[in-house]
Amino acid sequence: MTQLAYYRVSTADQSIQAQRTAMGGPFAKEFKDEGVSGGVPAAQRPGFAELLQYVREGDTVHVYAVDRLGRDALDVQTTVRSLLDKGVAVEVHGLGRIAKGVGELILAVLAQVADMERQRIRERTEAGREAARRSLEATGLTHKGKASLGRPAAANAQEVAAWRMQHGASIAATAEHWALSTATVKRYCAAVE
Repeated sequence: MTQLAYYRVSTADQSIQAQRTAMGGPFAKEFKDEGVSGGVPAAQRPGFAELLQYVREGDTVHVYAVDRLGRDALDVQTTVRSLLDKGVAVEVHGLGRIAKGVGELILAVLAQVADMERQRIRERTEAGREAARRSLEATGLTHKGKASLGRPAAANAQEVAAWRMQHGASIAATAEHWALSTATVKRYCAAVE
């Protein structure tokens, strides 16, 4: 009976350390996905796929929260059910062991709540964007005082394209001269043409 841990954080600038500390341990083996959205199905994440290959009947997989397994209720339920069907126990920090029957029912409810929260976040984000668009049209500034919805331009696209043409420079040379990425230079040049 092996105690295993699975950690996931959505962005590369986040750390799994808080989850590791909260869950304690010790664990025989740890699996992690850093910079991987919960929207990616569990089986398609490199760390979780490795865990699925490793686990054996009688093992216990520890996770910090249901949403570490995914934000989609169906994916969470499918993932947990496949582990339970292999004879692997699932332990959720602060919730306890998920077992067949009542445990699966509780998990289904929690996964639905996580799914609803994801939908609410999406709705709030879109409402904020819409408010910014309306304010931008009416006043020339977003409701937060910005001049545009996107990030500010790194350089003037017409100037970059003109410099490239004048000097017969490659995309890479232009990017280096203007301290831009090659993707940005390509985008600027395509917009001007």
